[in-house]
Amino acid sequence: MTTTESTGQLSGEDLQRLLKLMKGADTVELKLTVPTAEHRAAISKLQLDALDAQIRQVFFFDTPDLALNKAGVVARARRIQGKGGDSVVKLRPVVPDDIPEHLRQSPSVGVEVDAMPGGFVCSASVKGKNGINDAREVHLGDRPLKKLFTKEQRAFYSAHAPEGLALDDLTLLGPIFVLKLKYAPEDFGRPVVAEMWLYPDGSRILELSTKCLPSEGFQVAAEARAYLGGHGIELGGEQQTKTKTALEFFATEG
Repeated sequence: MTTTESTGQLSGEDLQRLLKLMKGADTVELKLTVPTAEHRAAISKLQLDALDAQIRQVFFFDTPDLALNKAGVVARARRIQGKGGDSVVKLRPVVPDDIPEHLRQSPSVGVEVDAMPGGFVCSASVKGKNGINDAREVHLGDRPLKKLFTKEQRAFYSAHAPEGLALDDLTLLGPIFVLKLKYAPEDFGRPVVAEMWLYPDGSRILELSTKCLPSEGFQVAAEARAYLGGHGIELGGEQQTKTKTALEFFATEG
């Protein structure tokens, strides 16, 4: 396996696997979920300004029983304030050395290790651009789902989705309303992203993250812990993944 559950400290074996994955990845994203009870305090301590946040809508596509997610595949589209739209087909977990060379050479493909306290996963993503209203038109039934994805994305989907499950067979799960704020704290020295995912039942996830090169991963992780800990941010809370939470919410709702 190339993924671990975020339940505590990584073992020596896990650290060796993480290091190997990082060496084959393009980027590393370090993530921390802030406990719900600490959201207001964290926003205050980090001096985050809600008026600087970018509005996003995130649409996921799967079956009602999440067959796609169970196969390790995520199909997603977004509408992004001031930027337009995009889409992604993601596979996880992956081993970078197992990814075909033609995909590694594609400018649309990225291999990234996501790491959070106690867990990590490596994924391969094929990205595409959309118009600002494309995902909304799919939501309203005015555009076929497959039109959100490029030929390269559709081929990647077909190679890894469960047999017989076409893109147009999927159900829309969402959308999720998201506020994304990117800032550059002077006492950290690199950009930090704060994302607030707001779910229809009133629950929410606040995630803090920063990206770096694989060669910088462990150093930046130590610096990030020092930065967040120095501002009184809880580092030992239960970790949640935004995608998993969204998929399970809408699957249960359906």
